[in-house]
Amino acid sequence: MGREWSVEESISMAAAPAAVYRAVSEVRRMGEWSPECRAVWARRGPLRRGERFVGFNRRGLYVWFTTSRVTVADQDREFAFRVDSFGLPIAEWGYRFEPDGDGGTTVTEYWRDLRTGRGAPFAELLGKVFTGVAPERRAQANRIGMRATLGRLRQALAA
Repeated sequence: MGREWSVEESISMAAAPAAVYRAVSEVRRMGEWSPECRAVWARRGPLRRGERFVGFNRRGLYVWFTTSRVTVADQDREFAFRVDSFGLPIAEWGYRFEPDGDGGTTVTEYWRDLRTGRGAPFAELLGKVFTGVAPERRAQANRIGMRATLGRLRQALAA
């Protein structure tokens, strides 16, 4: 099997798209759900397109930070951000929200690897050194993390 460059995971939630969007776009809460993200430094409130934030991450003994910029802030439909590290493009993460017809929402979390082009070998090396995950295993690790994140998000919104 070749390297995967993108991953998507979906889950149904008993919450309206607006509620899910508000939770996800309040990126300072990401540490509550993500198994890698421990904290986010950002301004208060839902972030808008173009705004930046810093994520502090941990996986086992590995600790690292990333800088991100919101690329999509389409109220109640989609929220996405681009992750950079040391000035190199790393990934795009996002969430799409679709009403399910019963007052709930199907939430799809997606990830796309941006480590291509001239800086890719260095970006891949940084990723392996800081996260402990080789580039060819990143998609698998993200798929597992997405399932955990979406499950925790669903629990938080159901409470």
